[in-house]
Amino acid sequence: MIDSNKLNFRKLSLPNVSRETLEELEDYSNSIILRNKSLNLISKSTEKIIKNRHIQDSAQTIEFINKKDINVCTDLGSGAGLPGIVLGILMKSKKPLFKVIFYEKSYHKSVFLKEMDKKFNLNSEIHQKNIFDEKNLITDVIISRAFKPLPIIFQIAQTNFKNFKYIILFLGKGGRKILNDAHKLWKFDYEEKKSSTNENSIIIKVSNLRKKNV
Repeated sequence: MIDSNKLNFRKLSLPNVSRETLEELEDYSNSIILRNKSLNLISKSTEKIIKNRHIQDSAQTIEFINKKDINVCTDLGSGAGLPGIVLGILMKSKKPLFKVIFYEKSYHKSVFLKEMDKKFNLNSEIHQKNIFDEKNLITDVIISRAFKPLPIIFQIAQTNFKNFKYIILFLGKGGRKILNDAHKLWKFDYEEKKSSTNENSIIIKVSNLRKKNV
């Protein structure tokens, strides 16, 4: 099992991860920067710190993902494929085969995702669709990074998914207040981990989500 606390892309050191996986993550980082010239995949100000700001940030969710009951992960508003492509690369050796499903309504970003899927031989589906228009979706994990606020993600989970086990979200400095506010309308359990890339951020894994009768 990959230890997310030992991931360190700034020094290009990934204990328990093969050299081939390291090389693929390097290649993916370079692909993002190259295509960022024509596509707004990431903020240009973060290109020089892409390994920490984007790759490491995405990879640290492996602690919540690398579980026996998780085989399918759905990435909402995927953009450049963060975190879905990173997780797909890290989990390629998982048996049974780990699958990532992407929803990205932008044509050009969807094309980029398809290129990355083919380049790294991932087990994935890329849907150039607006997630709000989809119904009766099934997955093990819903994951989202810099897509929509927590209340909207919760509503998508309830309205557009027929079945899911967990939701994994990145919360910034105001994460505690967001969670407290969410509890006013929703019942849910959650685990959390402190972000390894931002001391003011946390990552949460939500389960047993249901709307309160208010």
